[in-house]
Amino acid sequence: MSKVLFLVNNDVGIYNFRLEVIQRIIKEGYEVIISSPYGKRIDDLIEEGCLYKNIEFSRHGMNPIKECVLIAKYIKLLKEVKPDVVLSYTIKPNIYGGIACSLTKTPYIANITGLGTAIENGGMIQKVLCVLYKIGLRKAHKVFFQNEGNKEFFANHDIYKEKHILIPGSGVNLDRYSPLDYSDDMETTKFLMIARIMKDKGIDEYLQAAETIRGKYPNTEFHICGFCEPEYESRMDDIKNKGTVIYHGMVKDVQKLLKETHCTVLPSYHEGMANVLLESASSARPVIATNIPGCRETFDEGITGIGCEAKSAQSLIDAIEKFLALSHEEKVKMGKEGRVKMEKCFDRQIVVEAYIKEINTILNK
Repeated sequence: MSKVLFLVNNDVGIYNFRLEVIQRIIKEGYEVIISSPYGKRIDDLIEEGCLYKNIEFSRHGMNPIKECVLIAKYIKLLKEVKPDVVLSYTIKPNIYGGIACSLTKTPYIANITGLGTAIENGGMIQKVLCVLYKIGLRKAHKVFFQNEGNKEFFANHDIYKEKHILIPGSGVNLDRYSPLDYSDDMETTKFLMIARIMKDKGIDEYLQAAETIRGKYPNTEFHICGFCEPEYESRMDDIKNKGTVIYHGMVKDVQKLLKETHCTVLPSYHEGMANVLLESASSARPVIATNIPGCRETFDEGITGIGCEAKSAQSLIDAIEKFLALSHEEKVKMGKEGRVKMEKCFDRQIVVEAYIKEINTILNK
């Protein structure tokens, strides 16, 4: 039986966004092995029929000794498992997994899920990562890019510009995120931000916008759900106590919140392809998002959503006011058009088929 090994940096991402790929690969008759730091979703993946190989590492930081240890761990894993194909996601698995695959002559497909803060901020760290990426991807069978901007960055910095495919992010499961009836609450307009609470997701701009908008439009609510980074915990407590936003913490079923709110807001600084925007649009919710690669592809201006500038609270405030000026019927239509866009362009099965095609090519099937 042919083996497909996934190299990832956490269990939640692979379960939420790659499950359909895994299920299809298993259905095709391949054995699937997952390598990741342990998390609760690993047990769910094992129930799906996957094997699990634990490799612990930090998603952040660039300690040279620890990075070399991770390469050694990946080489040891590859020699033990002897996979026929490796699929990698996110920075460290792409770079260090790619180096390990090159050294062991294992075919691999990398997925660039975003540039990340270190590259976006420039400087010496960006230069180092560009060199490491160039080494890690040099022998890849194929590289999947999730947006045109990331692809251009890799080409312009001479990292990788050969065998690549542009895919619609992770796509969205159209059945899981089916259209929701639009909230009939016309008295209070409710906005929802679904994101890790950290600077690069635009949380500062969202909180500032919420405070300003609520001062001008008392009949508005601003909701947030997602993991809160330690540096924002005290600020979130203050904001909650003031009643500026309603913080729900980690939410397992976001559709319950989507059903109660009118618009999803994501003022992120950088994305591979924003899954929360895909899931919201698939659920027939309008979106407000920054005009950056990974966000701007998910909506059509004035038709399925409204764009704003990154790192600008005023631009976000202007976009929210545009949305508030729409009639209830216009908001409903915007949500429905978003669902149509997801069906045409972002069905997750497009991503599944792209992987199956490349895996079969590698295995000469």
